[in-house]
Amino acid sequence: MDMNEIKEIFFQECEEQLAELESGLLKLNDGDRDPETVNAVFRAVHSIKGGAGAFGLDDLVSFAHVFETTLDCVRSNRLDPGPEVLKVMLKSADVLADLTNAARDGGSVDEARSRQLIKELEALANGEVLQASAVAEPVVKAAPAVAAPVVNDEGFQPVAFSFDDFEADEPALMEMPTYEIVFKPKSDLYAKGNEATLLLRDLSRLGDMSIHCDMDALPTLDRLSPESAYFSWKVSLKTDKGEDAIRTVFEFAEWDCDLEVSLVSDDAAAPSEELPMQPVPFDLSILDDEPAVSVGVIEEEEQLAAQQAIRDAAVSAAGTASNVLQMAQSATRTPAEKSAGAAASAAAQSAAAQQAAASAATPTIRVDLDRVDRLINLVGELVINQAMLSQSVIENDANGTSSINMGLEELQQLTREIQDSVMAIRAQPVKPVFQRMSRIVREIADMTGKSVRLITEGENTEVDKTVIDKLAEPLTHMIRNAVDHGLETPEKRLAAGKSAEGTVRLTAKHRSGRIVIELADDGAGINREKVRQKAIDNDLIAADANLSDEEIDNLIFHAGFSTADKISDISGRGVGMDVVKRSIQALGGRINISSKPGHGSVFIMSLPLTLAVLDGMVVTVANQTLVVPLTAIVETLQPEAAAIHSFGSNQRLISIRNSFCPLVDVGRILNFRASQANPVEGVALLVESEGGGQRALMVDAIQGQRQVVIKSLEANYTHVPGIAAATILGDGRVALILDVDTIVAASRGQSLKPEMSLAAAG
Repeated sequence: MDMNEIKEIFFQECEEQLAELESGLLKLNDGDRDPETVNAVFRAVHSIKGGAGAFGLDDLVSFAHVFETTLDCVRSNRLDPGPEVLKVMLKSADVLADLTNAARDGGSVDEARSRQLIKELEALANGEVLQASAVAEPVVKAAPAVAAPVVNDEGFQPVAFSFDDFEADEPALMEMPTYEIVFKPKSDLYAKGNEATLLLRDLSRLGDMSIHCDMDALPTLDRLSPESAYFSWKVSLKTDKGEDAIRTVFEFAEWDCDLEVSLVSDDAAAPSEELPMQPVPFDLSILDDEPAVSVGVIEEEEQLAAQQAIRDAAVSAAGTASNVLQMAQSATRTPAEKSAGAAASAAAQSAAAQQAAASAATPTIRVDLDRVDRLINLVGELVINQAMLSQSVIENDANGTSSINMGLEELQQLTREIQDSVMAIRAQPVKPVFQRMSRIVREIADMTGKSVRLITEGENTEVDKTVIDKLAEPLTHMIRNAVDHGLETPEKRLAAGKSAEGTVRLTAKHRSGRIVIELADDGAGINREKVRQKAIDNDLIAADANLSDEEIDNLIFHAGFSTADKISDISGRGVGMDVVKRSIQALGGRINISSKPGHGSVFIMSLPLTLAVLDGMVVTVANQTLVVPLTAIVETLQPEAAAIHSFGSNQRLISIRNSFCPLVDVGRILNFRASQANPVEGVALLVESEGGGQRALMVDAIQGQRQVVIKSLEANYTHVPGIAAATILGDGRVALILDVDTIVAASRGQSLKPEMSLAAAG
């Protein structure tokens, strides 16, 4: 694996770490004070910083270092994560994401914003440190920064490090007990992203410490294993914190190292203090506490050390094995390994629980999406060919009892299992998209001066990866619209008897084989008079047009339509909601609006779970073969003449168990025939649509039920109203997949083409 591949893996890891960071900060913002949540946030920033340092990403490392320092104050209970603190940290998480994207894609970030946040983070950290030192015990003075490694013709030169420069009150130290700690990491410690340097740094904060690095186990270069750990440390520590405080430092790594802690007398401790200082084989400047050295100096030294370690990997095993190994292992950690590490640290008080959590982790691998797509396409072709083969056998085997026919049934079952398994690989939770919306809400709220709270539900609802990738754009437009247009200013909300803080709720759930995403706000709702007047001014409708509330609400989806009084960075150009509707329709979905003046609006998006396959019922309508999605069908029935009732001039109802349901002639709606068919001669499919209730779709006959591979009709031909997609049947014919909701809407008097309703209204 070359360095470019490792770097790409690092950026993939960064995406996961950034998601973990924002998730943890949002939990803290909601009042969660679980120490493990704080630790998860800290680890996320630290992991990004560590990998970025190895690749020389100076801007990213500098910002992450300051962010990490402030988080460390929270972790050590020196800084309370109140609302103002978390507001700064959430903004810092956004900047950290921007810096990561800029490092990966070569873009730029707002430097002024980064500098301002650095100042705010430093102020938070420094202010709390001063306050803690005034109230609590004295703070041990930090050691001076270690000089950067010196490079000569012979390669990397080890940097000698000593903790002798730590000063403390001499009489107090004489009275403190002395502990001897033997710390030998295992390879698993580095594989899970822990660092020996950080553990030693935390240990040094407990008191006066001297350290001896044992490198006797380091083999020659030809025998060195990149997955092993060879260094160990012997530490003499004077502290009054006790053995429990020492073991707490190693609670995240206790099961991935050999650790011995023993209390010794002053006489026994004396020889250990005289141990000769051995060169430490990697830069320990990270052990420095902040006050004595500026951030810029520390970061420059860390970058030089990391870059030099990578260059000398081939010539100096003793100097670089640990650093390069940590970087590579941290960059290639799988989500399962990280979850195992988190589980072990959360159960540090119970050895049995830790081991059980670690052993329960499921191994995972990374696979390029292109490979999965290719596999899905091949499985789709396999399904089509299997259907064709079955059709041929059925046509040539009247009895249907041949061994070939029986084998084909087994093949069909296996093909279905393969297809289900492959589709499960693509299933992903919507959580990453929902988390991205948190930043949009914060930014728009700051720009508009509004106080907004985003509540997400159903984040673990799974949907096809293709659908997830295309959800970000429409959701972004809708979030911006909800905050800018939907929610009132704090003053107006208070005047209306509401809380000053507006709420936007984003929900995902499965319903009838589809995923339904709802975006609700508790704002003022849609101002229908303003929308109507704007539509008249833009010549979209006539001044005397008689439109229902639903039709007025749907005017906001018209291209170029905007109710903003002036153009701003957020809205006013008429670009947004029309993009939302086109994007949703391109996914085979639909969007509905429900608004109540003074109480807010709800936008409901209904999308297919996958864009690859569906279970459908193959039917015949006016000599045309159609496929009706099975998830929309409640039941099928054979109408009787006594159950059919006329209603109005051309409407008919069917009586089903003492209730009446509208009967819809699919062939007439799609213009396959000019007149209504006789219901008694066909079959009725009782379907349920989003927002449309139940309808009985009348078809001529049912051919059977089967799983079909979805082929985009719009991409290969053009959009056909009432048709969602197409598929290839076993006999090679192309069958159209019915858009049930469009057919139901047309049965209520709406045109199949959205533009036609506006034209009719005008």
